[in-house]
Amino acid sequence: MKADESSSFETRLAGHAQAVESLLRRLLDNRPREGELHRPEGLFAAMRHGVLNGGKRLRPFLLVESAALFDMGGEAVLRVAAALECVHCYSLIHDDLPAMDDDDLRRGQPTVHKAFDEATAILAGDSLLTYAFDLLASDETELPADIRLDLIRRLARAAGPGGMAGGQALDLEAERTKPDEAGILTLQAMKTGALIRFACEAGAVAGRASAADREHLGEFGSAIGLAFQLADDLLDLTASTEAMGKATGKDATAGKATLASLHGVDWTRRQLSGLIAQAEELLEPFAEKADVLRQAARFIAERQR
Repeated sequence: MKADESSSFETRLAGHAQAVESLLRRLLDNRPREGELHRPEGLFAAMRHGVLNGGKRLRPFLLVESAALFDMGGEAVLRVAAALECVHCYSLIHDDLPAMDDDDLRRGQPTVHKAFDEATAILAGDSLLTYAFDLLASDETELPADIRLDLIRRLARAAGPGGMAGGQALDLEAERTKPDEAGILTLQAMKTGALIRFACEAGAVAGRASAADREHLGEFGSAIGLAFQLADDLLDLTASTEAMGKATGKDATAGKATLASLHGVDWTRRQLSGLIAQAEELLEPFAEKADVLRQAARFIAERQR
């Protein structure tokens, strides 16, 4: 990506991140809503620590920009994006636990179980996951009921045992079973790719796009989801802990096979170039309206942290 294009894209990315974070800050206060008796401040402090700690908000960005292809935006789309970010942050909180990846740092700050304790981290993750579906189901998310139901179903499947959670289970097994290349691709498509694919599909669903357009954006999401994971694996091999804001080199230490470790740095970079080309081809039906998503594909593949 050219320097001026990169600067413009990152400004747009930061703008969406600020909008989503502002909404999340409002949503994650400790004032009980209708039907709630009490919101424990300690629990909500842990939830806020796990969510309001920076981050690119890439998944919400993809969702908002995908919806924009169909002239759909506003508070309702931001609430869907916030729900997705709640699920993503829940997964990070649980992934960092000692029983999972056992990480002390996330985005340069202590992980939730380090800042609080393990039990609180588990409950914070549980609460963010369930709160995501509360947001999608709420009448305050001003989308037609059939659209909200479709989004709930798609997010549940992307996050559940056939999606992200199942991918995390496969990732834990990979330390013992040493999967082949096909197994690694399945693992990564589930653990990382499922929520990224959902982000791109959800924008199309919110915009009542055609089945063909939803499929194009879903396939685009799968391509950049794999690119995201390949870039992450590459950075795990080549970047420092300081640059990443989290521990690096952990996959190799744990004996976990990745495509980058199987094939090497040069092969991984070639694959990333191919995935950018594939992603751009999938966006051709949307012409110049998809330029920001094209930039997102390059940003994901070329990122340095």
